[in-house]
Amino acid sequence: MISLESFRPEHIRNFSIIAHIDHGKSTLADRLLETTGTISTRNKNEQFLDKLQVERERGITVKAQSASMIYTYKDTQYLLNLIDTPGHVDFSYEVSRSLYACEGALLLVDAVQGVQAQTMANFYLAFDQGLTIVPVINKIDMMNARIESVEAELKQLFDFAPEESIKASAKQGIGIEAILQAIIERIPAPDAHNDKPLRALLFDSWYDSYKGVISLIALHDGQISKGDRITLAQAGRDYEVLEIGLMYPGQTPTDTLYAGQVGYLVAGMKTVQEARVGETVHLAKKPVPAFPGFKPAKPMVFAGIFPVDTDDFPLLQDAIEKLTLNDASVKVEKKTSPALGLGFLCGFLGLLHMDVFRQRLEQEYGLSVIVTAPSVVYKIIQTNGETFDIESPSDFPDVQKIEKILEPIIIATIITPTQYLGSIMQLCHERRGEQKNMDYLSPERVILTYKLPLNETASDFYDQLKSLSAGYASMDYELGEPQEADLVKLDILLNGKSVDAFSTIVHADRAFYVGRELTAKLRTVIPRQLFEVAIQAAIGAKIIARETITAMRKNVTAKCYGGDISRKRKLLEKQKEGKKKMKQIGSVEVPQEAFMAVLKKE
Repeated sequence: MISLESFRPEHIRNFSIIAHIDHGKSTLADRLLETTGTISTRNKNEQFLDKLQVERERGITVKAQSASMIYTYKDTQYLLNLIDTPGHVDFSYEVSRSLYACEGALLLVDAVQGVQAQTMANFYLAFDQGLTIVPVINKIDMMNARIESVEAELKQLFDFAPEESIKASAKQGIGIEAILQAIIERIPAPDAHNDKPLRALLFDSWYDSYKGVISLIALHDGQISKGDRITLAQAGRDYEVLEIGLMYPGQTPTDTLYAGQVGYLVAGMKTVQEARVGETVHLAKKPVPAFPGFKPAKPMVFAGIFPVDTDDFPLLQDAIEKLTLNDASVKVEKKTSPALGLGFLCGFLGLLHMDVFRQRLEQEYGLSVIVTAPSVVYKIIQTNGETFDIESPSDFPDVQKIEKILEPIIIATIITPTQYLGSIMQLCHERRGEQKNMDYLSPERVILTYKLPLNETASDFYDQLKSLSAGYASMDYELGEPQEADLVKLDILLNGKSVDAFSTIVHADRAFYVGRELTAKLRTVIPRQLFEVAIQAAIGAKIIARETITAMRKNVTAKCYGGDISRKRKLLEKQKEGKKKMKQIGSVEVPQEAFMAVLKKE
C-alpha cells in the first residue's frame, strides 16, 4: 500500500493533457507512466489509458481517464496526477470537467499538422479556467515535421515564445524527462490545506458491477479516510467510505487521501443518479461551501434508440442508465414509436458522440439497437403566440398553426490547408452556410469562420470535411443565435403508412432532393416482400417522390401442363387477389440496415 502522508500539497502537481484528436495524447500518457515506473515497459500496453474497446478500435479517446505517478526530481519525490482528455469536438464537455481538477495543462501540438481547431478550443477552455499551460510540440521525429512554422503559429495565436515550447516525440520517448521537469517547475502546486475541513470535488464517476459507483474526487482541503461518514452537499445524502485510493495506474487502495490529491472513492452508491458530477463532498455534520458545479452540457443532436427485439427493452433501459453515469452529457427520455415500439429519445453532443454511444451499447452490453435519423432542437412560434421546442419530427405541429420556425445555428471555425479551400467553401455553401471571416495563419494554412445551421452539420458534415481535405482540415464550433428558416416535415410512407423513424425536418428548398434520395436509398435496402411495396416521400398530403419495390412472384402456373389458358388465368387472378389482401393486412418488414442508411447523406 502506498503511503501518501509524505506528499504535502507543495509536492503535488495536478495536470491534464489537451490537444486536437490524434496529436498523440494517449501515447504521451503511456511514455510518462513508463518513465515514472508506473507501468512496466516490458509488458507495455499501447494506449494504456484508452480502456474502452471503442477507443482502441477507433484510435480516439472518448472518456477522460486519470492516473497518478511518483517522480523524483532534485532528490524530492513528487506526486503527479495526470488526466488524459478526449480531443474530438464532441467530447469537449469531458475536457472542461477534467480541467476543474487541475492547476495546469500540457498543450500538445502535432509538429506535422500544426495548430488545429480543437487545439484552439481546448487552449481557451484551459485559459478561461486560469490554468498554467505548457506547450509541447510532439512528433518532431517525423520526416515532414515543421517545427519552426508550428512555433510561429503558437506565437501568433497564443503568444508562446519559441523557447517556451518543449520539443518531444512521445513514440520515440524524446523529451519526456523535459516534460516531467516542466510539470514540476512551471505548473503551480494546488492551493490546498490539510488542517481545514474536508472539501472535495467529485469530477467524474463510472459504474462497476462489483463495487457499484466509483467516483473520482479532487481534494481541495482536508483529508478523507476509509470508514469516514461523508455527505454529498447538493444531494444531501450521507455515505460511509468503503474504499479510497489512487489510480496508480489502476485502482490502488490507500488508508487516507490528503489535500491536493486526486483519487477514487467507493461509498456504496447503488444507483447511477447518486454520484452527480460537480458534487461537493464533505464530512458528515461538517458542511463547507459548495463548489459552483459544472455548466451542464447542452445536447446538440437528438436520436431515438430502440431495441431490435422489443423484449430487450428492460436490458436497454439498464444499459443506458449505466452508460449515462459514465457520460453525464447524454440526455435521455422514454419514447414510444408506432413502428419501433418502446425506446428512448437521447440527446448527444454530436454525431460521433451518438455513434460511440451506440457502439458501446452493442459491445459492452451485447444489445442490438436501431438508431433513428438524428435531429436538432427547433423553436416553434405558433399563430396564437405560443412558443415551444421540438426535438423530433414526430412533435412537429400542423403547418397552419405555425407562425415561424427558428433553427439552431453554430459558428464553426475551420482550419485547412489552402489547396482544399475551394472545395470546403463549396461544402459550406451547399449546407446553407454564411461566411463570416477568413484569416491566413500562414501562406499554407487558413482559418475560416462560417455561420451554419446545426441541422445541416448534424449528420455527416464532419466526415465530408475530412474526406474533401484528405484528413487535414479540422473543425470546432460554438452555438450562435437561432434564426428563422423555411422548414417542413418530410414523411416517408410505406404502403400509405407513415414510418416516424424515417421522418425528418428539412429546408423547403431541399425537400424534393432529400425525398428522392431517401426513397431511392430505401428501395435498395428494404427486401422484396410477397406483395408490392410503395415507398413515398410526402410533405403533408403532397407526395413529392415515389419508388416501388416489386413483389416476389411465385410461379403458381407451374403445375399446369397444357390445357385451356383460362385455367392458368384463373390461378393468376387468384394470386393477384391474395397479394392485394396481403398488402392491406401484412406489414412491411424493414431491416436495421434501412434505418442506418437514412443516417448517411450522399
